Amino acid sequence: MNQINILKSILKSEGLRYTQQRQTIWDEIRESKEHRDAEEIYLIIKKKNAINVSRATVYRTIDVLVKNNLVRKMELGDGRALYEHKIDEEHHDHIICTETGKIIEFYNEKLEQLQDEIVKEHGYELVRHVHQLFVKPLKK
Repeated sequence: MNQINILKSILKSEGLRYTQQRQTIWDEIRESKEHRDAEEIYLIIKKKNAINVSRATVYRTIDVLVKNNLVRKMELGDGRALYEHKIDEEHHDHIICTETGKIIEFYNEKLEQLQDEIVKEHGYELVRHVHQLFVKPLKK
Protein backbone atom coordinates (compact mmCIF):
# COMPACT_ATOMS: atom_id res chain seq x y z
CA MET A 1 0.00 0.00 0.00
CA ASN A 2 1.46 3.39 -0.95
CA GLN A 3 1.90 6.28 1.49
CA ILE A 4 -1.22 8.18 0.36
CA ASN A 5 -3.42 5.09 0.70
CA ILE A 6 -1.95 4.32 4.13
CA LEU A 7 -2.79 7.84 5.29
CA LYS A 8 -6.28 7.70 3.74
CA SER A 9 -6.99 4.36 5.43
CA ILE A 10 -5.86 5.61 8.84
CA LEU A 11 -7.84 8.84 8.58
CA LYS A 12 -10.95 6.92 7.53
CA SER A 13 -10.57 4.54 10.49
CA GLU A 14 -10.37 7.59 12.77
CA GLY A 15 -13.46 9.17 11.21
CA LEU A 16 -11.44 11.96 9.59
CA ARG A 17 -11.44 13.19 6.00
CA TYR A 18 -8.34 12.96 3.85
CA THR A 19 -7.23 16.51 3.01
CA GLN A 20 -4.25 18.06 1.31
CA GLN A 21 -3.38 19.73 4.63
CA ARG A 22 -3.15 16.38 6.41
CA GLN A 23 -1.13 14.96 3.51
CA THR A 24 1.27 17.92 3.76
CA ILE A 25 1.75 17.28 7.49
CA TRP A 26 2.46 13.59 6.90
CA ASP A 27 4.83 14.40 4.02
CA GLU A 28 6.76 16.89 6.16
CA ILE A 29 7.26 14.38 8.97
CA ARG A 30 7.99 11.45 6.66
CA GLU A 31 10.56 13.27 4.56
CA SER A 32 12.59 14.55 7.52
CA LYS A 33 15.32 12.79 9.49
CA GLU A 34 15.00 15.37 12.28
CA HIS A 35 13.38 14.97 15.70
CA ARG A 36 11.04 17.97 15.91
CA ASP A 37 8.23 19.15 18.13
CA ALA A 38 4.75 19.86 16.78
CA GLU A 39 5.30 23.61 16.81
CA GLU A 40 8.47 23.29 14.70
CA ILE A 41 6.60 21.10 12.22
CA TYR A 42 3.78 23.64 12.03
CA LEU A 43 6.17 26.57 11.46
CA ILE A 44 8.13 24.72 8.75
CA ILE A 45 4.92 23.81 6.91
CA LYS A 46 3.66 27.38 7.21
CA LYS A 47 6.96 28.76 5.88
CA LYS A 48 7.53 26.48 2.90
CA ASN A 49 4.05 25.56 1.67
CA ALA A 50 1.50 27.63 -0.19
CA ILE A 51 -1.26 25.55 1.39
CA ASN A 52 -2.81 26.98 4.57
CA VAL A 53 -2.58 24.55 7.51
CA SER A 54 -3.83 25.46 10.97
CA ARG A 55 -1.85 24.78 14.11
CA ALA A 56 -4.77 22.71 15.45
CA THR A 57 -4.77 20.52 12.32
CA VAL A 58 -1.03 19.89 12.72
CA TYR A 59 -1.40 18.88 16.37
CA ARG A 60 -4.47 16.68 15.75
CA THR A 61 -2.93 14.99 12.72
CA ILE A 62 0.29 14.24 14.60
CA ASP A 63 -1.77 12.65 17.41
CA VAL A 64 -3.54 10.41 14.87
CA LEU A 65 -0.22 9.44 13.25
CA VAL A 66 1.26 8.57 16.66
CA LYS A 67 -1.82 6.57 17.64
CA ASN A 68 -1.54 4.55 14.42
CA ASN A 69 2.21 3.89 14.71
CA LEU A 70 3.33 5.97 11.75
CA VAL A 71 5.08 8.48 14.00
CA ARG A 72 7.09 7.96 17.18
CA LYS A 73 6.55 10.38 20.06
CA MET A 74 9.58 10.98 22.26
CA GLU A 75 8.71 12.39 25.68
CA LEU A 76 11.64 14.44 26.95
CA GLY A 77 10.44 14.73 30.53
CA ASP A 78 10.21 18.53 30.45
CA GLY A 79 6.69 18.68 29.02
CA ARG A 80 8.03 18.70 25.46
CA ALA A 81 7.69 15.90 22.95
CA LEU A 82 9.61 15.34 19.73
CA TYR A 83 8.37 13.35 16.76
CA GLU A 84 9.96 11.19 14.08
CA HIS A 85 8.45 8.96 11.41
CA LYS A 86 8.46 5.19 11.82
CA ILE A 87 7.94 4.11 8.22
CA ASP A 88 10.71 1.85 6.89
CA GLU A 89 12.77 2.65 10.00
CA GLU A 90 14.91 0.08 11.70
CA HIS A 91 14.40 -0.02 15.45
CA HIS A 92 16.68 2.33 17.35
CA ASP A 93 16.98 3.96 20.73
CA HIS A 94 18.03 7.48 21.69
CA ILE A 95 20.74 9.25 23.64
CA ILE A 96 19.60 12.79 24.50
CA CYS A 97 21.99 15.44 25.80
CA THR A 98 20.27 17.44 28.54
CA GLU A 99 22.57 20.43 27.96
CA THR A 100 22.62 20.75 24.17
CA GLY A 101 19.49 18.88 23.12
CA LYS A 102 21.56 16.77 20.70
CA ILE A 103 19.95 13.41 19.91
CA ILE A 104 21.98 10.37 18.90
CA GLU A 105 20.21 7.33 17.51
CA PHE A 106 21.76 3.98 18.38
CA TYR A 107 21.12 0.26 18.26
CA ASN A 108 22.81 -2.31 20.47
CA GLU A 109 22.10 -6.00 19.95
CA LYS A 110 23.36 -6.94 23.46
CA LEU A 111 20.97 -4.45 25.03
CA GLU A 112 18.07 -5.80 22.97
CA GLN A 113 18.86 -9.38 24.01
CA LEU A 114 19.21 -8.38 27.68
CA GLN A 115 15.78 -6.68 27.60
CA ASP A 116 14.25 -9.84 26.13
CA GLU A 117 15.89 -11.99 28.82
CA ILE A 118 14.70 -9.70 31.63
CA VAL A 119 11.05 -9.71 30.56
CA LYS A 120 11.12 -13.51 30.03
CA GLU A 121 12.55 -13.98 33.54
CA HIS A 122 9.49 -12.14 34.81
CA GLY A 123 7.12 -14.25 32.70
CA TYR A 124 6.42 -11.78 29.90
CA GLU A 125 7.06 -11.27 26.22
CA LEU A 126 8.42 -7.91 25.09
CA VAL A 127 5.94 -6.17 22.79
CA ARG A 128 7.65 -2.79 22.44
CA HIS A 129 9.90 -0.51 24.40
CA VAL A 130 11.12 3.05 24.58
CA HIS A 131 14.74 3.42 25.54
CA GLN A 132 16.02 6.94 26.04
CA LEU A 133 19.27 7.75 27.78
CA PHE A 134 19.47 11.30 29.11
CA VAL A 135 23.11 12.39 29.37
CA LYS A 136 25.33 15.38 29.98
CA PRO A 137 28.89 15.94 28.72
CA LEU A 138 31.69 14.56 30.87
CA LYS A 139 33.58 17.16 32.85
CA LYS A 140 37.24 17.32 31.86
